[in-house]
Amino acid sequence: SSGINAEWPLRPGASEKKNPMRDISIKKLCLNICVGESGDRLTRAAKVLEQLSGQEPCFSKARFTVRSFGIRRNEKISCWCTVRGAKAEEILERGLKVKEYELWKGCFSDEGNFGFGIDEHIDLGIKYDPNIGIYGMDFFVVLGRPGYRVRYRRRAKTRVGTKHKVTREEAQKWFQSKFDGILTNKKH
Repeated sequence: SSGINAEWPLRPGASEKKNPMRDISIKKLCLNICVGESGDRLTRAAKVLEQLSGQEPCFSKARFTVRSFGIRRNEKISCWCTVRGAKAEEILERGLKVKEYELWKGCFSDEGNFGFGIDEHIDLGIKYDPNIGIYGMDFFVVLGRPGYRVRYRRRAKTRVGTKHKVTREEAQKWFQSKFDGILTNKKH
């Protein structure tokens, strides 16, 4: 069969090397706390994110009024921030520790990204503050490979080839090898 993954015999004297362009890494980690109301609770949730990430969080607004939820259109209802680099890895490690490195297979998307939620932010090692309270949060991890820049750059923007994209299976394998993670068949 032809293609990148085809087994070709090496030429004499060539060493078996791993292709560095195939390495999977964390491109970004998105943290989100949806409070469902604006005001004091949202401000306190933003403080939690700031303590965790060391950056100022952004706020999201409701897209439309939902009477049963008690939210109005354009009212701020959640806060989020995007973390990259070593800081993202460190926060993800703490989040997975709370989950005991165990994720449901359904947490992984077809594009090879994954997400999970935790119920109490104090499990991440942040001291409990009675003035702030306890908040749950969502973690979402975007994985990528070197060369993904072609999708986002300004000039000569193009698509990432199908064979170069991170698949669900590759993401699950990466999670298992990097964090010694366990994949379960049922939701908790």
